[in-house]
Amino acid sequence: MATILIIDDEESIRHLLREVLERAGHQVREASNGREGLETYQQHPADLVIMDLLMPDTDGLETTLQLTREYVDAKVIAITGAQGDRNFLDVANLFGARRTFQKPFDLNKLLQAVQEELVAQ
Repeated sequence: MATILIIDDEESIRHLLREVLERAGHQVREASNGREGLETYQQHPADLVIMDLLMPDTDGLETTLQLTREYVDAKVIAITGAQGDRNFLDVANLFGARRTFQKPFDLNKLLQAVQEELVAQ
């Protein structure tokens, strides 16, 4: 069982991901913005972080950069609903995200990515 931190300002997305991840046997923590997510991770590091990129307060790009700089073993999967080019997702990769998904995403593909990241060293 892995611990996964979900950072997303949309409660419905956090609820959906929590439900799916707990059904898959994982322990889940939640945060509604990047600042809260960083504080949660600092107090209780997670095996994996699933993070929205566009959030109020501290956005996901800044949070991804801070997290991967401070914790070199942090694993981040970035998600975004931003439309248009893939710029946000490309920047997230540059900032340390291991995988990226455009909302709406396929839950089965996200779960597969979660499993692959949890076994990757």
